[in-house]
Amino acid sequence: MVQKYQSPVRVYKHPFELVMAAYERRFPTCHLIPIFVASDVMKEETSEDGSTHRIERRCALDVDAPRLLKRIAGVDYIYFIQKNTLNRKERTLHIESHNETFSNRVIIHETCCYSVHPENEDWTCFEQSASLDIKSFFGFESTVEKIAMKQYASSINKGKEIIEYYLKELDDEGITHPLHHENLVWLNYLIVGFCVADKLDADYIKRYLGDLTPLQESCLIRLRKWLQETHKGKIPKDEHILRFLRARDFNMDKAREILCQSLTWRKQHQVDYLLETWSSPQVLQDYYTGGWHHHDRDGRPLYILRLGQMDTKGLVRALGEESLLRHVLSINEEGLRRCEENTKVFGRPISCWTCLVDLEGLNMRHLWRPGVKALLRIIEVVEANYPETLGRLLILRAPRVFPVLWTLVSPFIDENTRKKFLIYAGNDYQGPGGLVDYIDKEIIPDFLGGECMCEVPEGGLVPKSMYRTAEELENEDVRLWTETIYQSASIFKGAPHELLIEIIDASSVITWDFDVCKGDVVFNIYHSKRAPQPPRKDPLGAHGITSPGGNNVQLIDKSWTLGQDYSMVESPLTCKEGESVQGSHITRWPGFYILQWKFHNMPACSATNLPRVDDVLATLQVSSHKCKVMYYTEVLGSEDFRLVALCVCVYVCK
Repeated sequence: MVQKYQSPVRVYKHPFELVMAAYERRFPTCHLIPIFVASDVMKEETSEDGSTHRIERRCALDVDAPRLLKRIAGVDYIYFIQKNTLNRKERTLHIESHNETFSNRVIIHETCCYSVHPENEDWTCFEQSASLDIKSFFGFESTVEKIAMKQYASSINKGKEIIEYYLKELDDEGITHPLHHENLVWLNYLIVGFCVADKLDADYIKRYLGDLTPLQESCLIRLRKWLQETHKGKIPKDEHILRFLRARDFNMDKAREILCQSLTWRKQHQVDYLLETWSSPQVLQDYYTGGWHHHDRDGRPLYILRLGQMDTKGLVRALGEESLLRHVLSINEEGLRRCEENTKVFGRPISCWTCLVDLEGLNMRHLWRPGVKALLRIIEVVEANYPETLGRLLILRAPRVFPVLWTLVSPFIDENTRKKFLIYAGNDYQGPGGLVDYIDKEIIPDFLGGECMCEVPEGGLVPKSMYRTAEELENEDVRLWTETIYQSASIFKGAPHELLIEIIDASSVITWDFDVCKGDVVFNIYHSKRAPQPPRKDPLGAHGITSPGGNNVQLIDKSWTLGQDYSMVESPLTCKEGESVQGSHITRWPGFYILQWKFHNMPACSATNLPRVDDVLATLQVSSHKCKVMYYTEVLGSEDFRLVALCVCVYVCK
């Protein structure tokens, strides 16, 4: 497996020429880097006008590896080739390096770049990326990979420290601006195309996201870049991406999978607009015993839930599961907003909140089966879409019935989340190691023996006159899972999903917006003068799969011939898992248009009929050859489409 690294943008608040002078002091050896034992210049050249200088060095490293491994490998030092290109006009230094030792077994490649900060010409930016691919190493592949990653992470941490050391050394010598670039003719030469707007600065990461290791920074940057390149919807904020990485211990593939599923869910149910569009019913305002209350000692927003005083049965009977779920989601959205605010207020990263749950009054009526079912569903949705948002959960005054409830709900809670739970029975929370260790005494609520008035509702029993039947709740059409303009479809190998659109007026515009939730698909558009037969649904049972929330409809008859009975009007579009695709087609003829999502078959190797290993692995990842898409389509008249396009142009020009 290839290991990759991408650094954030590191900024030196010194001119480029001064940083270059500091950089050159690292050679031929550097006492600050003990493993860097020697470097020899192999080739050196300068352009005729003196603006470009190229130098190639052979560097020797004394890698910190077990003696046995060195003896087996038969080497004392590892040699690297480093090629530097300094462009004085553009004020850039590009560095490329690769390993010479064991290059047939291990491939290490690194690129670095020093350049002028785009917003301040007296500052210097630095970026680096690297890859490690271990083909074979005497059976010690895993050991070598760990050693290499450890050494590289250590050198990354040391890199900026070394440049800062030599910058100070230059300053002590009275050298603060060695080349006086302001007097040179190329002063006003701008670096074309360099922009840090979509990159992450190391200082920004530390200020707003916290202390990350170099490899954790790399995972964040690479996942963020992947989203920018493939996801055409709203890109989540950096702190939210980081939460999904932390939830999967910075395994990028696993984090990307759950993040894409969550982004699709947010888009499908318009969660980004929940705080603006959702208004809690009066019954929730009166009887839902939860609310925000100041912050804990760490600056985290504090949410208080008096669960023991809540009539869960009454709320479920009066509102239904969906309204309760929507209310809890609005609480989580508000929590994200408060974390951002507190980050600015306290001047340090705050990405999660503390929840205080008071269980006084909890009894067997809280174990009402539909209520527990609603709670489990809420936990499932929150765990999937708001990972790493709970910093600490303080459970107070836990009664004897609590172990029963805990046994029911704990399997649905992530293990990392369970570790954040602190449970106090009776009045234990008032003693040492109790509530005052986590919350300032001044803001402890009055109902817990504090002096701070708490505005969380006291709850009580919901009047039975407010209860509604299941039919009434269903007729309100408030189901969060179905209240959406999007539809979902399942796609199987040999069973595409097809959608029929009848066009009366030529020059109409068919628009589409779809997300590939699982697997890879091929998107096609066909036209036919005659209507297909009534759609047939693929029996999902034949594939051994149940597909709640997804359907599979096939319209094109197997007896039809492409080019005679129907024709392709757009080139096939291959769409990868996680991609969000928007597009439109201006119809040339009236008739019937068929939008088709088809399972993407991996191409076989050109030299043989056997599939490639990568293709086989990719195919195995798609369980039972199943893909899933979520789509929305609309037909616009040509005049309407032109009006929409004009409005978009006017908006962009503003």
